[in-house]
Amino acid sequence: MGATDELTSADHACAVPVSDEQLWELTAAFLAAGLARGEKVYYFDDGTSDAVLGRLVDDRVPVAGPLRRGQLEIVTSDVTRGAFHAPLPAVQELLNSYIDLSERDGWAGFRMTGQMSYGAARPAGIPLSSYDAVLDEVVRKRDSARALCLYDRTRYTDEQIEEMRAVHRAEVTAPAAYDDGLLRITRTGLGRARLAGEIDHSNRPMITTLLLGDLDKVLRAPNAPNDIVLNLASLRFLDVTTAVSMVQVAEGFPDTHRLVLTGVRPRVQRVFDRCGAAFARQLAIEELPEPGVAEEEDPE
Repeated sequence: MGATDELTSADHACAVPVSDEQLWELTAAFLAAGLARGEKVYYFDDGTSDAVLGRLVDDRVPVAGPLRRGQLEIVTSDVTRGAFHAPLPAVQELLNSYIDLSERDGWAGFRMTGQMSYGAARPAGIPLSSYDAVLDEVVRKRDSARALCLYDRTRYTDEQIEEMRAVHRAEVTAPAAYDDGLLRITRTGLGRARLAGEIDHSNRPMITTLLLGDLDKVLRAPNAPNDIVLNLASLRFLDVTTAVSMVQVAEGFPDTHRLVLTGVRPRVQRVFDRCGAAFARQLAIEELPEPGVAEEEDPE
């Protein structure tokens, strides 16, 4: 099933990200869906919460307010790891207590995900699938509860991943136009895409291919938009040569069309400034501030 449907409807699903960028993409989307629905949202941390919060900020999802009000809660690494040293009945009791608390506090539901690869090492001698069976039993009995289990190939063996896939009823997928582990490109519409990660010499050719391919599709499609729009909010690094190439490609666009770069980080903006982007008539760059979790606006 597709990511959009599963993130909003599945009660207990798994996902197998092929890269860290896809891991943060799926995790942030799952958490954001819960926040938007007024649910109590838990992220069980094992050293990755900063990356997840950063992706939420990239996506312009308010997190300071939910953290302050208790709607979004980061369960610390020691609690997350401690759960895998506990007997299964204790884990079941813990999960039910979280759901009970969310119901007592009046939230619309309960949602949990996180980085729990510590359990794959069986610190208490209990298979990860047994913990998952407990989670599945709890979620099945509580209509308001949803859980997303993440099994990425940098933290789990292929054997573990296939074992965990087999015990889930649904799998969330998020196809990408390109993902090499460093750069992830996802389509968001005709002539629109999102770039996340880093661009260097190894994946630079993909950018020109993307831009020229999208321009061709837009020119051929009736009633297509005149702008090719790339969301760069999650692009952390861009080398100078790629920036020059993007400027040159934009300058080759017909007068009726533009390349529009949105959510450009200050660091990436400085690279474009060095490459004469300001003088490219067919290129528009919409720079956005890079807010921290504590500084973002969060209207009540």
